[in-house]
Amino acid sequence: MTYREVLESGTKLLAEAGITDAKNDAWLLLEMVCKIDRNYYYLHMLDDVLPEYAREYDFVISKRAERVPLQYITGEQEFYGLNFKVNSSVLIPRQDTETLVEEALKIIKPNMSVLDMCTGSGCILISILKNTKDVRGLGVDISKNAINLAKENAKLNNVVAEFETSDLFENIKDKFDVIVSNPPYIRTEEIQNLMPEVAMFEPIGALDGKEDGLYFYQKIVRHSKDFLNHKGYLIFEIGYDQGKSLDLLMNQADFKNVQVIKDLAGNDRVVIGQLE
Repeated sequence: MTYREVLESGTKLLAEAGITDAKNDAWLLLEMVCKIDRNYYYLHMLDDVLPEYAREYDFVISKRAERVPLQYITGEQEFYGLNFKVNSSVLIPRQDTETLVEEALKIIKPNMSVLDMCTGSGCILISILKNTKDVRGLGVDISKNAINLAKENAKLNNVVAEFETSDLFENIKDKFDVIVSNPPYIRTEEIQNLMPEVAMFEPIGALDGKEDGLYFYQKIVRHSKDFLNHKGYLIFEIGYDQGKSLDLLMNQADFKNVQVIKDLAGNDRVVIGQLE
């Protein structure tokens, strides 16, 4: 089969499987498997694809048709202008989370220290450190596999960061100027209603915020005061409908100057509070 025939076949299979952006995903997988770019494709689209490439392409297309996320197949995802390795141990970095990085960068100054709670792939902490100077960063996660991947991503992006396995604050000994976190916040009953790529393949432990979605926020807010320096900041990513709840929760915990920040889509996405 030619490159064009292979691409058309892959696009058709993904479209029939209900993949929204079938054409784009089919192309990206062809690009990955055959190690080509668009210029090569247009010059050689009537050439035959090597049999081993055709077999591999059939395999990855079938995986995508089963709704395995594209990023878990390619093994990478772009976030905040950087490239990150991803696998099924971590959530796939999303553009919405860039709002958290943007807000943190408005606060973080040289010689500050940052703790990234529930770090996953490390995309938040690494993006912060890549765009600051003389800032110390520690990322923690309950998943050892996630921590190992975050360490790889730090090396990939030439960032010096520490990563440790920890169940929230369990293994934390120092205090920090800023704590950032994108904790699990999906209500348990809502997970089954998420798109199949998320509900079936992304790590449930990184999604499930228990019955009301606030379980981890409550624990982090309650204990964070023991790990923040004077006038330190706590910065969360939140769900679109959790702004009022987090505003109340942080005010009740005596955080000051609490703000709820919207993302580019106009949804509540980040909440910030300062410790007196």
